[in-house]
Amino acid sequence: MTDPQTARPAAPPPPDPLAALLSALTPAEDKAGAYHGDTYVLECVDQLRRLRVDPAAFASRHSLLLLAPGAIVSRAVDPTLKWLSGNGFRVVDAAAVPLNRHLVRALWRYSWNTASPERRRLTDLLAGISEALLLVVTGPDGELPAPVRLAEGAGPDDPAQRRPGQLRYLLGQRSTVLNPVHTPEDPADVVRELAIFFPETRRAEVISRAYTGADSAETARTLADALYARTPCRSFDKSVALDRLLRDLDRAGAPAPADFDAGSAGACAAMLTRALASGLDIDPWSAVVLGAEVLPMRADAGPRALRPVTAADWRAGAR
Repeated sequence: MTDPQTARPAAPPPPDPLAALLSALTPAEDKAGAYHGDTYVLECVDQLRRLRVDPAAFASRHSLLLLAPGAIVSRAVDPTLKWLSGNGFRVVDAAAVPLNRHLVRALWRYSWNTASPERRRLTDLLAGISEALLLVVTGPDGELPAPVRLAEGAGPDDPAQRRPGQLRYLLGQRSTVLNPVHTPEDPADVVRELAIFFPETRRAEVISRAYTGADSAETARTLADALYARTPCRSFDKSVALDRLLRDLDRAGAPAPADFDAGSAGACAAMLTRALASGLDIDPWSAVVLGAEVLPMRADAGPRALRPVTAADWRAGAR
Protein backbone atom coordinates (compact mmCIF):
# COMPACT_ATOMS: atom_id res chain seq x y z
CA MET A 1 0.00 0.00 0.00
CA THR A 2 1.38 3.38 -1.01
CA ASP A 3 2.10 5.89 1.74
CA PRO A 4 0.11 9.02 0.77
CA GLN A 5 2.83 11.20 2.29
CA THR A 6 5.51 9.77 0.00
CA ALA A 7 3.38 9.30 -3.14
CA ARG A 8 4.48 11.47 -6.04
CA PRO A 9 1.90 13.83 -7.55
CA ALA A 10 0.49 12.75 -10.88
CA ALA A 11 2.48 14.01 -13.84
CA PRO A 12 0.78 16.81 -15.77
CA PRO A 13 -0.72 15.76 -19.11
CA PRO A 14 1.61 16.21 -22.09
CA PRO A 15 1.10 19.36 -24.16
CA ASP A 16 -1.43 19.08 -26.97
CA PRO A 17 0.10 20.66 -30.10
CA LEU A 18 -3.17 20.53 -32.06
CA ALA A 19 -5.12 22.26 -29.29
CA ALA A 20 -2.47 25.00 -29.17
CA LEU A 21 -2.64 25.39 -32.95
CA LEU A 22 -6.42 25.60 -33.01
CA SER A 23 -6.37 28.27 -30.32
CA ALA A 24 -4.26 30.34 -32.72
CA LEU A 25 -6.51 29.56 -35.70
CA THR A 26 -9.84 30.61 -34.17
CA PRO A 27 -11.01 32.66 -31.17
CA ALA A 28 -14.08 30.40 -30.83
CA GLU A 29 -13.61 27.75 -28.15
CA ASP A 30 -16.53 25.64 -29.40
CA LYS A 31 -15.06 25.55 -32.89
CA ALA A 32 -11.60 24.70 -31.60
CA GLY A 33 -13.10 21.83 -29.61
CA ALA A 34 -15.11 20.50 -32.54
CA TYR A 35 -12.21 20.77 -34.98
CA HIS A 36 -9.81 18.99 -32.62
CA GLY A 37 -11.23 15.66 -33.76
CA ASP A 38 -12.14 16.64 -37.32
CA THR A 39 -10.61 14.33 -39.95
CA TYR A 40 -10.21 17.09 -42.53
CA VAL A 41 -8.37 19.35 -40.08
CA LEU A 42 -6.07 16.55 -38.97
CA GLU A 43 -5.30 15.59 -42.57
CA CYS A 44 -4.43 19.11 -43.69
CA VAL A 45 -2.39 20.01 -40.60
CA ASP A 46 -0.39 16.82 -40.95
CA GLN A 47 0.36 17.52 -44.61
CA LEU A 48 1.38 21.13 -43.99
CA ARG A 49 3.78 20.03 -41.28
CA ARG A 50 5.27 17.31 -43.49
CA LEU A 51 5.84 19.98 -46.13
CA ARG A 52 7.56 22.11 -43.45
CA VAL A 53 4.87 24.79 -43.74
CA ASP A 54 3.58 26.44 -40.57
CA PRO A 55 -0.20 25.76 -40.59
CA ALA A 56 -1.01 28.91 -38.63
CA ALA A 57 1.04 31.13 -40.93
CA PHE A 58 -0.37 29.56 -44.09
CA ALA A 59 -4.00 29.76 -42.97
CA SER A 60 -3.57 33.35 -41.78
CA ARG A 61 -2.19 34.55 -45.11
CA HIS A 62 -4.50 32.65 -47.44
CA SER A 63 -8.19 32.05 -47.89
CA LEU A 64 -10.68 30.43 -50.23
CA LEU A 65 -13.63 31.83 -52.15
CA LEU A 66 -16.19 29.44 -53.65
CA LEU A 67 -18.32 30.79 -56.47
CA ALA A 68 -21.47 28.67 -56.18
CA PRO A 69 -23.70 27.55 -59.08
CA GLY A 70 -25.81 30.68 -58.66
CA ALA A 71 -22.71 32.76 -59.37
CA ILE A 72 -22.01 30.74 -62.50
CA VAL A 73 -25.60 31.14 -63.72
CA SER A 74 -25.45 34.91 -63.12
CA ARG A 75 -21.95 35.27 -64.69
CA ALA A 76 -20.45 36.65 -61.49
CA VAL A 77 -16.85 35.51 -61.89
CA ASP A 78 -15.38 38.60 -63.53
CA PRO A 79 -17.03 41.06 -61.07
CA THR A 80 -15.69 38.89 -58.24
CA LEU A 81 -12.14 38.92 -59.63
CA LYS A 82 -12.27 42.71 -60.01
CA TRP A 83 -13.58 43.07 -56.44
CA LEU A 84 -10.79 40.86 -55.10
CA SER A 85 -8.11 42.85 -56.92
CA GLY A 86 -9.61 46.15 -55.81
CA ASN A 87 -9.56 44.99 -52.19
CA GLY A 88 -5.95 43.82 -52.16
CA PHE A 89 -6.49 40.08 -52.71
CA ARG A 90 -4.67 38.04 -55.36
CA VAL A 91 -5.78 34.71 -56.83
CA VAL A 92 -2.97 32.16 -56.55
CA ASP A 93 -4.89 29.08 -57.70
CA ALA A 94 -8.28 28.19 -59.16
CA ALA A 95 -10.20 24.99 -59.77
CA ALA A 96 -13.60 23.88 -61.02
CA VAL A 97 -15.20 21.89 -58.20
CA PRO A 98 -17.88 19.25 -58.85
CA LEU A 99 -20.53 19.58 -56.17
CA ASN A 100 -22.55 16.77 -54.65
CA ARG A 101 -24.61 16.17 -51.52
CA HIS A 102 -21.65 14.71 -49.64
CA LEU A 103 -19.33 17.68 -50.28
CA VAL A 104 -22.11 20.07 -49.25
CA ARG A 105 -22.63 18.23 -45.97
CA ALA A 106 -18.91 18.04 -45.27
CA LEU A 107 -18.45 21.76 -45.93
CA TRP A 108 -21.33 22.88 -43.71
CA ARG A 109 -21.23 20.01 -41.21
CA TYR A 110 -21.22 22.27 -38.17
CA SER A 111 -24.09 24.52 -39.28
CA TRP A 112 -26.16 22.26 -41.54
CA ASN A 113 -27.90 20.72 -38.52
CA THR A 114 -30.05 23.87 -38.33
CA ALA A 115 -31.13 23.73 -41.99
CA SER A 116 -34.69 22.66 -42.76
CA PRO A 117 -35.29 19.53 -44.83
CA GLU A 118 -36.55 21.84 -47.58
CA ARG A 119 -33.33 23.82 -47.64
CA ARG A 120 -31.24 20.67 -47.83
CA ARG A 121 -33.36 19.44 -50.72
CA LEU A 122 -33.02 22.72 -52.61
CA THR A 123 -29.26 22.84 -52.03
CA ASP A 124 -28.89 19.34 -53.43
CA LEU A 125 -30.81 20.45 -56.53
CA LEU A 126 -28.61 23.53 -56.85
CA ALA A 127 -25.46 21.40 -56.64
CA GLY A 128 -26.54 19.68 -59.85
CA ILE A 129 -26.96 22.91 -61.81
CA SER A 130 -23.26 23.53 -62.35
CA GLU A 131 -19.80 22.95 -60.99
CA ALA A 132 -18.56 25.66 -58.67
CA LEU A 133 -15.40 27.71 -59.14
CA LEU A 134 -12.97 27.70 -56.21
CA LEU A 135 -10.40 30.48 -55.85
CA VAL A 136 -7.41 30.30 -53.54
CA VAL A 137 -6.43 33.84 -52.59
CA THR A 138 -3.84 35.71 -50.59
CA GLY A 139 -3.94 39.24 -49.29
CA PRO A 140 -1.68 41.89 -47.82
CA ASP A 141 -0.72 41.76 -44.17
CA GLY A 142 -3.08 43.60 -41.87
CA GLU A 143 -4.67 43.71 -38.45
CA LEU A 144 -6.75 40.61 -39.21
CA PRO A 145 -5.90 37.29 -40.88
CA ALA A 146 -6.66 37.14 -44.59
CA PRO A 147 -9.70 34.83 -44.27
CA VAL A 148 -11.26 37.06 -41.61
CA ARG A 149 -10.75 40.15 -43.78
CA LEU A 150 -12.16 38.37 -46.82
CA ALA A 151 -15.23 37.15 -44.92
CA GLU A 152 -15.85 40.64 -43.55
CA GLY A 153 -15.46 42.16 -47.02
CA ALA A 154 -17.76 39.60 -48.62
CA GLY A 155 -20.58 40.62 -46.29
CA PRO A 156 -23.19 38.62 -44.37
CA ASP A 157 -25.26 35.76 -45.76
CA ASP A 158 -28.49 37.63 -44.97
CA PRO A 159 -29.24 39.87 -48.00
CA ALA A 160 -30.99 42.43 -45.77
CA GLN A 161 -27.77 43.08 -43.81
CA ARG A 162 -25.41 43.67 -46.74
CA ARG A 163 -23.87 47.07 -47.44
CA PRO A 164 -22.46 48.78 -50.55
CA GLY A 165 -18.84 47.82 -51.11
CA GLN A 166 -19.31 44.25 -49.92
CA LEU A 167 -18.93 41.47 -52.49
CA ARG A 168 -22.32 39.88 -51.88
CA TYR A 169 -23.98 43.30 -52.20
CA LEU A 170 -22.19 43.82 -55.51
CA LEU A 171 -23.33 40.45 -56.84
CA GLY A 172 -26.98 41.08 -56.01
CA GLN A 173 -29.59 40.53 -53.35
CA ARG A 174 -30.04 36.76 -53.48
CA SER A 175 -31.67 34.47 -50.95
CA THR A 176 -29.55 32.42 -48.58
CA VAL A 177 -29.96 29.32 -50.77
CA LEU A 178 -28.80 31.27 -53.83
CA ASN A 179 -25.94 32.94 -51.99
CA PRO A 180 -23.40 33.42 -54.81
CA VAL A 181 -20.23 32.95 -52.75
CA HIS A 182 -18.92 31.07 -49.75
CA THR A 183 -15.82 32.05 -47.77
CA PRO A 184 -14.21 30.51 -44.66
CA GLU A 185 -14.82 32.48 -41.47
CA ASP A 186 -11.28 32.23 -40.11
CA PRO A 187 -7.95 30.36 -40.49
CA ALA A 188 -9.34 27.23 -38.82
CA ASP A 189 -11.89 26.94 -41.63
CA VAL A 190 -9.19 27.44 -44.26
CA VAL A 191 -7.29 24.42 -42.96
CA ARG A 192 -10.42 22.30 -42.87
CA GLU A 193 -11.80 23.35 -46.25
CA LEU A 194 -8.51 22.82 -48.08
CA ALA A 195 -8.83 19.13 -47.22
CA ILE A 196 -12.50 19.03 -48.22
CA PHE A 197 -11.98 20.55 -51.65
CA PHE A 198 -8.59 19.09 -52.62
CA PRO A 199 -7.15 15.58 -52.41
CA GLU A 200 -3.63 15.27 -51.04
CA THR A 201 -1.62 15.57 -54.28
CA ARG A 202 -3.63 18.54 -55.59
CA ARG A 203 -3.48 20.14 -52.15
CA ALA A 204 0.31 20.00 -52.24
CA GLU A 205 0.20 21.86 -55.57
CA VAL A 206 -2.05 24.52 -54.06
CA ILE A 207 0.31 25.02 -51.13
CA SER A 208 3.31 25.25 -53.45
CA ARG A 209 1.63 27.74 -55.79
CA ALA A 210 0.61 29.87 -52.85
CA TYR A 211 4.28 30.44 -52.00
CA THR A 212 5.61 30.89 -55.55
CA GLY A 213 3.73 34.12 -56.16
CA ALA A 214 1.63 32.62 -58.93
CA ASP A 215 -1.19 34.77 -60.32
CA SER A 216 -4.11 32.64 -61.45
CA ALA A 217 -6.73 35.26 -62.29
CA GLU A 218 -6.58 34.38 -66.00
CA THR A 219 -6.84 30.70 -65.16
CA ALA A 220 -9.99 31.51 -63.21
CA ARG A 221 -11.43 33.38 -66.20
CA THR A 222 -10.66 30.47 -68.52
CA LEU A 223 -12.33 28.02 -66.15
CA ALA A 224 -15.32 30.37 -65.85
CA ASP A 225 -15.71 30.52 -69.63
CA ALA A 226 -15.83 26.71 -69.73
CA LEU A 227 -18.44 26.63 -66.96
CA TYR A 228 -20.48 29.33 -68.71
CA ALA A 229 -20.45 27.32 -71.93
CA ARG A 230 -22.07 24.41 -70.09
CA THR A 231 -24.42 26.46 -67.91
CA PRO A 232 -27.02 28.77 -69.45
CA CYS A 233 -28.01 32.08 -67.90
CA ARG A 234 -31.27 31.79 -66.01
CA SER A 235 -33.75 34.15 -64.42
CA PHE A 236 -33.82 34.70 -60.65
CA ASP A 237 -37.42 35.97 -60.88
CA LYS A 238 -39.95 34.08 -58.77
CA SER A 239 -42.80 34.55 -61.25
CA VAL A 240 -40.70 33.21 -64.13
CA ALA A 241 -39.82 30.16 -62.04
CA LEU A 242 -43.46 29.57 -61.09
CA ASP A 243 -44.64 29.77 -64.70
CA ARG A 244 -42.02 27.21 -65.75
CA LEU A 245 -42.96 24.83 -62.93
CA LEU A 246 -46.67 25.02 -63.73
CA ARG A 247 -45.90 24.14 -67.35
CA ASP A 248 -43.73 21.24 -66.18
CA LEU A 249 -46.55 19.94 -63.98
CA ASP A 250 -49.03 20.15 -66.85
CA ARG A 251 -46.64 18.23 -69.08
CA ALA A 252 -46.14 15.59 -66.38
CA GLY A 253 -49.89 15.05 -66.09
CA ALA A 254 -50.04 16.48 -62.57
CA PRO A 255 -51.37 20.02 -63.01
CA ALA A 256 -51.91 22.39 -60.13
CA PRO A 257 -55.50 22.40 -58.80
CA ALA A 258 -58.03 24.63 -60.56
CA ASP A 259 -58.23 26.92 -57.53
CA PHE A 260 -54.45 27.30 -57.23
CA ASP A 261 -53.55 30.81 -56.05
CA ALA A 262 -50.28 31.84 -57.69
CA GLY A 263 -50.04 34.82 -55.34
CA SER A 264 -50.12 32.68 -52.20
CA ALA A 265 -46.75 31.67 -50.78
CA GLY A 266 -48.46 28.82 -48.94
CA ALA A 267 -50.08 27.48 -52.10
CA CYS A 268 -46.78 27.72 -54.00
CA ALA A 269 -44.96 25.95 -51.17
CA ALA A 270 -47.53 23.13 -51.06
CA MET A 271 -47.40 22.69 -54.83
CA LEU A 272 -43.61 22.60 -54.94
CA THR A 273 -43.36 20.27 -51.93
CA ARG A 274 -45.72 17.78 -53.59
CA ALA A 275 -43.83 17.96 -56.88
CA LEU A 276 -40.45 17.35 -55.22
CA ALA A 277 -41.75 14.54 -53.01
CA SER A 278 -43.35 12.83 -56.00
CA GLY A 279 -40.16 12.87 -58.03
CA LEU A 280 -41.84 14.65 -60.94
CA ASP A 281 -39.68 15.86 -63.81
CA ILE A 282 -39.54 19.58 -63.06
CA ASP A 283 -36.89 22.17 -63.84
CA PRO A 284 -34.38 22.13 -60.94
CA TRP A 285 -33.38 25.78 -61.31
CA SER A 286 -36.98 26.98 -61.18
CA ALA A 287 -37.61 24.76 -58.15
CA VAL A 288 -34.64 26.35 -56.36
CA VAL A 289 -35.64 29.93 -57.23
CA LEU A 290 -39.26 29.46 -56.16
CA GLY A 291 -38.40 27.32 -53.16
CA ALA A 292 -35.94 29.89 -51.86
CA GLU A 293 -38.86 32.34 -51.65
CA VAL A 294 -41.64 30.18 -50.23
CA LEU A 295 -40.12 27.25 -48.29
CA PRO A 296 -38.75 27.40 -44.72
CA MET A 297 -34.97 27.55 -44.52
CA ARG A 298 -34.40 26.72 -40.83
CA ALA A 299 -35.46 23.70 -38.83
CA ASP A 300 -37.99 24.38 -36.09
CA ALA A 301 -35.90 22.59 -33.48
CA GLY A 302 -32.77 20.53 -33.21
CA PRO A 303 -29.12 20.74 -32.19
CA ARG A 304 -27.39 24.08 -32.16
CA ALA A 305 -24.84 25.01 -34.78
CA LEU A 306 -21.43 26.42 -33.96
CA ARG A 307 -21.70 30.15 -33.36
CA PRO A 308 -20.47 32.12 -36.39
CA VAL A 309 -17.08 33.78 -35.95
CA THR A 310 -16.79 37.42 -37.00
CA ALA A 311 -14.07 40.01 -37.36
CA ALA A 312 -15.33 41.54 -34.11
CA ASP A 313 -14.50 38.28 -32.32
CA TRP A 314 -10.93 38.47 -33.61
CA ARG A 315 -10.56 42.11 -32.61
CA ALA A 316 -11.94 41.37 -29.16
CA GLY A 317 -9.52 38.46 -28.80
CA ALA A 318 -6.59 40.71 -29.67
CA ARG A 319 -5.21 38.14 -32.07
